[in-house]
Amino acid sequence: MSAHEQMRAMLDQLMGTSRNGETDKHGVKFYDDSVCKSFLLQCCPHEILSSTRMDLGECPKIHDLALRADYELASKTKDYYYDIDATEHLEAFIQDCDRRTTAAKQRLAETQEELSAEVTEKANSVHELAEQIGQKLARAEALGEEGMVEESVKLMGEIDELRKRKAVAEQEYRNSMPASSYQQQKLRVCEVCSAYLGIHDNDRRLADHFGGKLHLGFITIREKLAELKKTVEKRREDRGAERERSSGGRRHYVGGRELDRRARRHREVPRERKDERERTDRERGERERDRGRDREREREKKRSRSRSKTRRESREKSRGRDRDARRSRSYRSTSRERRRE
Repeated sequence: MSAHEQMRAMLDQLMGTSRNGETDKHGVKFYDDSVCKSFLLQCCPHEILSSTRMDLGECPKIHDLALRADYELASKTKDYYYDIDATEHLEAFIQDCDRRTTAAKQRLAETQEELSAEVTEKANSVHELAEQIGQKLARAEALGEEGMVEESVKLMGEIDELRKRKAVAEQEYRNSMPASSYQQQKLRVCEVCSAYLGIHDNDRRLADHFGGKLHLGFITIREKLAELKKTVEKRREDRGAERERSSGGRRHYVGGRELDRRARRHREVPRERKDERERTDRERGERERDRGRDREREREKKRSRSRSKTRRESREKSRGRDRDARRSRSYRSTSRERRRE
């Protein structure tokens, strides 16, 4: 993205679609069905996981920073209940991710060598310590980049203690099984993002995983979902009560779903009129074709009658010539007989 495009995006985000008297480039409002409500709340998985191993591609709905700015401004005076839509969206996404995690665990159980309960417990202990080291190392590096040196140094001290505990746990795990089996990579599935982690992965690899965009993106999504779930039931009740109050009097815009329906209806009215015109034109065309076929059939009947009359007259003329010819032959024959007498 060029510097000009970045500046334009920043202005859209700050001022919305109405800056400089412009209209939004998509020709829609933030409450239209085609706009991603999760994006308006900054929690769309398509945006959070972009450019990662699990990139979901472009969101099927519109993402526009100017529309987000419009929503943030409008939400100060009206409640649109888009957090309910976002909760449903994130719940469906996380459920799909959890199903992949369960399937990955099942595949590992079927393909990896089965260990005894004691050995499995020791392997899990190594995994947990390794994950703690990777998480703290990624956090320490992030704090160092932010200039929080003291906090970063404190975390590095905790990491050293965890490394000592991990070394002891690895020795216990190694002594509990044959050397040939120990060399095999024992995998584990990350509960957050469903990625595979190996028991022999070094600290650098684990830090890259836990500090990577994919893992942090899933943490962001899960934390946002947990936050929304705390109030979603109460919010659904509030929205239902507001709809009941609005239905008792004059109808007006009462929330995101109602705005979506109104906007959709406004778009559908001209479409219905267009469909009606097309249907009328189609019926008129069919009537014209029917009349044309009727006229053609009538002309064909006339031509058929004319041909029949012509054939009939021709046959009558032919029969008249035959009679004249027979009479002429009979007269000549009679004349010859009389001359012979």
